[in-house]
Amino acid sequence: MSQNVLIIGGVALGPKVACRVKRVDPDANVVMMDQGELISYGGCGIPYFVSGDVSSADELRSTSFHMLRDVKFFEDCKGVKVLLNTKATEIDRQKKLVKAKDLKTGEEKEFPYDKLVIATGSIPKKLKVDGSDLSGIYTISGLDKAILIRDDITSGKVEKAVVIGAGAIGLEMAEALADMWGIETCVVEVMDQILPGIISYNMAKMAQHHMEEHGIKFYLSEKVVRFEGKDKVEKVITDKREIETDLVVMAIGVGPNTELAKNAGLELSPFGGIVVNEYMQTSDPDIYAGGDCVCLKNLVTGKPGYFPLGSLANRQGRVIGTNIAGGKEKFEGAVGSFVIKLFDTAVASAGLSVQTAKREGFDVFSAFVAQLDRAHFYPEKNIMFLELVVEKGTGRVLGIQGFGKGKDAVMGRIGAVAGILKYKPHISDISNFELPYSPPFSSAMDILNALGNVAENIMQGRAQMIDQKSFVEWWINRDKKDVLFLDCREVGDAGPYVEKYADVWKNIPQGQLKKRISEVPKDKKIILVCNTGVRSYEAQIILKNHGYKDDIYSLQGGIVSLKEWGLDI
Repeated sequence: MSQNVLIIGGVALGPKVACRVKRVDPDANVVMMDQGELISYGGCGIPYFVSGDVSSADELRSTSFHMLRDVKFFEDCKGVKVLLNTKATEIDRQKKLVKAKDLKTGEEKEFPYDKLVIATGSIPKKLKVDGSDLSGIYTISGLDKAILIRDDITSGKVEKAVVIGAGAIGLEMAEALADMWGIETCVVEVMDQILPGIISYNMAKMAQHHMEEHGIKFYLSEKVVRFEGKDKVEKVITDKREIETDLVVMAIGVGPNTELAKNAGLELSPFGGIVVNEYMQTSDPDIYAGGDCVCLKNLVTGKPGYFPLGSLANRQGRVIGTNIAGGKEKFEGAVGSFVIKLFDTAVASAGLSVQTAKREGFDVFSAFVAQLDRAHFYPEKNIMFLELVVEKGTGRVLGIQGFGKGKDAVMGRIGAVAGILKYKPHISDISNFELPYSPPFSSAMDILNALGNVAENIMQGRAQMIDQKSFVEWWINRDKKDVLFLDCREVGDAGPYVEKYADVWKNIPQGQLKKRISEVPKDKKIILVCNTGVRSYEAQIILKNHGYKDDIYSLQGGIVSLKEWGLDI
């Protein structure tokens, strides 16, 4: 006898489950309901629809062969019955049926199931402050909201916009507003960096500086206290300033949409996500769940985690569909891979940042490198910045982050490490990581290998490093501290610095250091600098071999990282 499969939610996970079930078990009766009118769309493409890079909303709803994924498509091509504007209101686990309401007619119906799938997604978080109900304030909660935002913009009435939240969606929306439409855009973030919890402070400063070069303003460590306006929002009031605006995009994060599951008595995690096992079953084995509404195992920490990503939802959907149709596929969890395009650059990460690792109880250090993403002699190349997060003592790699103009190259390196994080790799695995080599794509000693080498040097005590933030602190207080900045570059590069800061900046090219070792004082803290950090590390070795033991630090990433960071000395 054919089984009845009922799916609640029709954006990412739901359609994937439905199609997989029908492929593996063609006789199954599959019904998918959604409370909206638009289903099966690429939610991660919303910022690109708002920007105009994606010309129409239908492109986000189309297959690669240009068929619109609407009700007719699912019923005719996939054999799946679809109910739009239908809101599930209750799950009766004893009777194995779902009560639902037609949002247009008000009619209430009951739907029996043998297997049930909860794909209710996430709910955008909102600021509970005065004026938050004014028109012109939007959250990115679905394609329908994105259409309203774009309609507002194309009306010609939006000259200024405020994005609240400097997470991935917030930054993508800021770029969309400023780049294509030329809207004067600023971002307000309560934390002291962009992409908090995802990338390090130093990497965040680089990405922020790049966006500032494209006209976006940032107000960090600021809290929105209210909105003002008559009928439509006109001002955003923070604890530090007033900002005039015609449009507000609230992008302060999302949480799992699990009220239905909670009321049905299904087990939830402490943060509210539905608890599922490796087969994506809930605490009721006949009910599956996936996507933005579930709690997954973090494969780096081993703890429960939340990963609201469309890519994961699609993969989970296939696993659920297979298992409903009689299979036994597993979904182990996630390490948390991330990539975002910011104008001409890409920022990517996998696993834990330094801050997140410390918060999770790990004792860590980070290694940072700046290197060309291709062979130095190849005409087309870009500087890439990578940072590795390593557990002290064990050398276990906990995470990696990258930034650079070679967007695919950045994603490629981060993606390579993301694939092995669940196996608890050692820094030696990164040093000896095998990557395809050809000058148009990489260096013979790839930047990823160089990153592993630097991490080994730090862990084994051969290298004492200083990051950009620490360098800035020393630079700002240089008149109050007994410090010398020793420039290991050639005279042509170092000359302007020596001329301007002769009292604290000295130039000895790395190739001349052994002969001029007597010129280096032993009673000062020495900060070694070069373009990317390679020559300054070589200089550090020379100094140590000549009896300089303490207070000698090499700037990771060199001068190029400071410039990318936004520091012009």
